[in-house]
Amino acid sequence: MRNIAITANSQPMYEKVYPQKRFNHTIAFLKKHLTNNESILDLGVENPFSTIMKNEGFLVVNTNGEDLDENQSALSESKTNAVTAFEIFEHLLNPFTVLKQIKADKVFISVPLRLWFSPAYRSKTDSWDRHYHEFEAWQLDWLLEKTGWKIVDSTQFTNPVKKFGFRPLLRYFTNRYYIVYAVRK
Repeated sequence: MRNIAITANSQPMYEKVYPQKRFNHTIAFLKKHLTNNESILDLGVENPFSTIMKNEGFLVVNTNGEDLDENQSALSESKTNAVTAFEIFEHLLNPFTVLKQIKADKVFISVPLRLWFSPAYRSKTDSWDRHYHEFEAWQLDWLLEKTGWKIVDSTQFTNPVKKFGFRPLLRYFTNRYYIVYAVRK
């Protein structure tokens, strides 16, 4: 794997290159704040990114696909050091309740940011693949504050796609994702 250059804010990017730019940003952000011996409860079923976290040496357990709006028992019973919710909260009707039930002292959350001209995403064929929320950064900050979390670090980043058109062009310079690291107040 090749090395990635230093970013504009002099923060070194992760040394491996994954197929999706957001995976590179997310793993670099996680490694900046967690050591490999810390355990993680990753919200959602096992997915390509939870596999990446495991391959990078993190001790990761996923939830089992339960509806987290209805059932937060995995959160209240977990004894992990951290909880990750990467691109999960936009699918929930009530992320407030989920954040209140987390027992870990650290949380890492990423959300896609609301884009111009875009309504909330809704798959017509998969009821799990729908966005109830299209976040702006301040909304996630407020949600964390209201549920007893203090933001330690956050960043926004773009996610260009190799397609033609006006919206793909905007993705080159418009931040698309917001990631936050927060601790209990």
